[in-house]
Amino acid sequence: MISALIELNRADDEGLVAQLTSQLRSLIATGRLVKGRTLPSSRGLASDLGVSRNTVSYAFEQLAAEGYLEASHGRRPMVAVDGGERVTEAGAVASRIRPGKPRLSPWASSLTQTDWPMSYQARLRPLRPGHGDFREFPNEVWARCLRRSAVRAARRELGPVNRPRLREALAHYLATSRGVRATADQILILPSAQAALTLIAAAVITPGDDVWVEDPGYPGAAAAFRASGARVIGMSLDEQGMQRIGGLAAPTLIFMTPSHQHPTGRLMSLSRRTEFLGLSRPGKTWIVEDDYDGEFHYDSRPVPALQGLDAHGRVFYVGTFSKVMTSDIRLGYLVIPRAMVGTLEIVQRHIGLIAASHIQEALAEFIADGHFLAHLRRVRRIYHARRDHLVEGLERHLGDVLSAEVPPGGIQLVARLKRGRADQVAVKRLVEAGVETRALSGLALGRPRDHGLLLGFAAWRESEITAAVRTMASCF
Repeated sequence: MISALIELNRADDEGLVAQLTSQLRSLIATGRLVKGRTLPSSRGLASDLGVSRNTVSYAFEQLAAEGYLEASHGRRPMVAVDGGERVTEAGAVASRIRPGKPRLSPWASSLTQTDWPMSYQARLRPLRPGHGDFREFPNEVWARCLRRSAVRAARRELGPVNRPRLREALAHYLATSRGVRATADQILILPSAQAALTLIAAAVITPGDDVWVEDPGYPGAAAAFRASGARVIGMSLDEQGMQRIGGLAAPTLIFMTPSHQHPTGRLMSLSRRTEFLGLSRPGKTWIVEDDYDGEFHYDSRPVPALQGLDAHGRVFYVGTFSKVMTSDIRLGYLVIPRAMVGTLEIVQRHIGLIAASHIQEALAEFIADGHFLAHLRRVRRIYHARRDHLVEGLERHLGDVLSAEVPPGGIQLVARLKRGRADQVAVKRLVEAGVETRALSGLALGRPRDHGLLLGFAAWRESEITAAVRTMASCF
C-alpha cells in the first residue's frame, strides 16, 4: 500500500518526478520503508498513482543513484538503508554540536557594519531612492526585442562576450548625449555598474593602494575598492562637489560622480573637473567617473561627461541602463582608456563578469529602432514633474523640519534636518510606517558631517508621493 502514503499534485511547479522522488526518500529516511523492503514494480506503482511508468522509473533511478535503493535489471527495487536509525543518530549528534563561527575575510566581516545594499529592500515602497518607475517602461516593445533576439540566438554562432551591435550603438549614443569620446572597442558590457567597479578594482588596485572617494558618497564604490585591499579615503564636499585635501599625495584611483554627486545631486564645476584631471597621470592615477543617472537633466542642458575632457586616457566612464529602463535588466557598461582595452577584456573573462548575449542583442535593437530615446524623452518629463511635486509637498507639510535641496537632475534628492541629527532614528520610524528612505549620515565614510534624508521621486506617481509626504509629516 505504498501508493496510499504518496500524494502527488499535478499543478505543483516542482513536477511529478521530483515530488515522487522526494516523498519516497522521506519515507525511507523516516523509517516508514525499512531496509530490505521490496517496492512495487515501476509499472504497478505507476498504475496505482495514475502516472506514466517513466515517472516512476526516473524516481527509482535517482534514489538508486543516491544509495537509498538497490536496483537491478529484471528485479523490483529494494530499500538499501535503514533510514530511521541513521536519521535518529544524525539528529542526536547534530543537537550536541554547536556550529562554529565561520572564518571570513576582513572585507566580508566589515560588510555587517554597513547598510548597503539596503537591509530592508525586499519590496519596493515609496520613497526609496535609486530607482526609476518600471511601470512607465514599454514592456511590450522590450518583450518583442527579447523574443526576436532569442529566436536569432538559435542561429547565432558563439561570438564575442561584448556584442558589437550594442557597443556601436552605445558609442554613438554616448558621443551625442554625454560627449564621451570612445570607439566601440573601448566599451565593455557588464551585468551592472557595480560589476564595472569590481572589474576596475581588480585590474588597477594593489593591496594597500590609496583610493579617494566622495564623502558622503556611493557605498558600493567603497565596497568594491576595499574588496581589492585598497585604503579608501573620503574627500569632503563643497558646493562645487568633491574637493581635494591639501598635502595628500596623488592616489592610485579617484572615484567621483561629477554630473550628479551621489547623494547630494551637486554638479561639479568645470574648474574642479580640470583640477582633478590635472592631478591624474596615465598609468599612475586613474579617475573613475560614475554617470549613474546622467540621462536626467531638468533645468538646463546636460553638462558633458568628464571623460570627454580627458585627452590622455586617464578616465574610466561607468554607466547603467537600470535607471532609464528597468532595474531588473541588469546591464551596465564601462568605457575604458584605450591603453587598457586588452587588459580589461582579459580581466572581464577571468572574473566572469559577462552579460547575457541575447539581452545585449535585444538592447541593441531597442536602441537602433528609436525606442530607447523615445522612452528617455518621455520619462524625463515625468520625473521632472515628480521632482517638483515632491519638493512642493515637503515645503508645504514638512517645511519646519526638513530643507529640501533641489537637484538640477537625477532621480532623488536630499532633504536636510533643520534641527537635530537623528536621521537614523527618523529612517527607522519612516520605514516602519511604510516610507523608505536613507539616512544621509549612513553614507559617510567616517564621522558624519551631514544629517538628513535621501528621498527618491522618479519611481513614484504624484498621488503616491503625496501620500508618502503626509505619512512623513505624521511621523515627524
